[in-house]
Amino acid sequence: MSKIIFPGQTIGIIGGGQLGRMMAIAAKEAGFKIAVLEPAMDSPCGQIADIRIVAPYDDEAALEELAEVSDVITYEFENIDYAGLKRLTEIAYVPQGAELVQTTQDRILEKAALTNAETPVAPYITARNFQELEQKIEQVDYPCVVKTARGGYDGKGQQIVKTAEDLSLAKDLFTHSACVAEAFIPFEMEISVIVQRNVHGETYCLPVGENIHVNHILHETIVPARITQSTEKLAIEAAEKIADELNLVGTLAVEMFVLASGEILINELAPRPHNSGHYSIEACNISQFHQHIRAICGWPLRKPKLWSPSIMVNILGQHVVPVTNSISKYPDWSIHLYGKQEAKNNRKMGHVTIMTDDVNHTLDEIKNSGIWAE
Repeated sequence: MSKIIFPGQTIGIIGGGQLGRMMAIAAKEAGFKIAVLEPAMDSPCGQIADIRIVAPYDDEAALEELAEVSDVITYEFENIDYAGLKRLTEIAYVPQGAELVQTTQDRILEKAALTNAETPVAPYITARNFQELEQKIEQVDYPCVVKTARGGYDGKGQQIVKTAEDLSLAKDLFTHSACVAEAFIPFEMEISVIVQRNVHGETYCLPVGENIHVNHILHETIVPARITQSTEKLAIEAAEKIADELNLVGTLAVEMFVLASGEILINELAPRPHNSGHYSIEACNISQFHQHIRAICGWPLRKPKLWSPSIMVNILGQHVVPVTNSISKYPDWSIHLYGKQEAKNNRKMGHVTIMTDDVNHTLDEIKNSGIWAE
């Protein structure tokens, strides 16, 4: 049963990281109160929440407390306890449900959902153990990528296998979970589509972003992606089909590869606002966070519009000091820092968004700043 959540009511957020923080900032602009459940005492979202519940995500008493104080509940990342979330749906209003998390937590279930949605994926096999992988590997052949079904992110939990001799490198992955092995298809670039859908099925996609990774961590998102109109159409149609197949409420990031032919392959899904959508805070008439709040609160969605081409650059731990030392040099840079206390190497600490009339010039400016040399 869907309902409208009004300003003054409380939105509960499971997870206290930067996505929860930016969600909460968007919600507070519209007059909502925020409750957050997060194990860490001084979390990015907890710093601005009205109610903080400091406990593990699967703590039943804490989930019940969140249900008691919240008029609607959402989550900011997918690695939360599915069983706890499922129980929560029985005692609280969780319009996103729990099944989306269950599907996207497991690459085997995710691949099946993508296939059911009739969207293109690389040829793949599933294997419960290494012996099964050895028996079935010829179905995808070499080179291929072996990935744990559960728990991988930012390049962790996967192994590129170039030849039969390399297959043993994937053996340790099975200590974590079953695995999938995907044929390695050469691609031109990675893009992502943020698709958002409300409780009434109203659906919009943000402009397609082109993603550039360094050491398996997102470095830059360029918007609009430098792709043809036909590729853009394929990407948006695929994202909307997946949203319908999963009966999405809220936000889904769909990461895709663009092939030399201009066709796409779906790589993976994230059932939440996404790093590659941060540019939308400045660069669009509606950010991914404002639209997410609208979607879960039963409000009508706004058709996204890009104000100007933009580039989002991640600030990792090693970039915090150089960025803050450079504030006076770059008046056109919008700097976001997430309130994390410890600037660890490669930890996502913030981002910069630059709206521009000349993408290539701005890419050079970013490079020549020296901030991201490491």
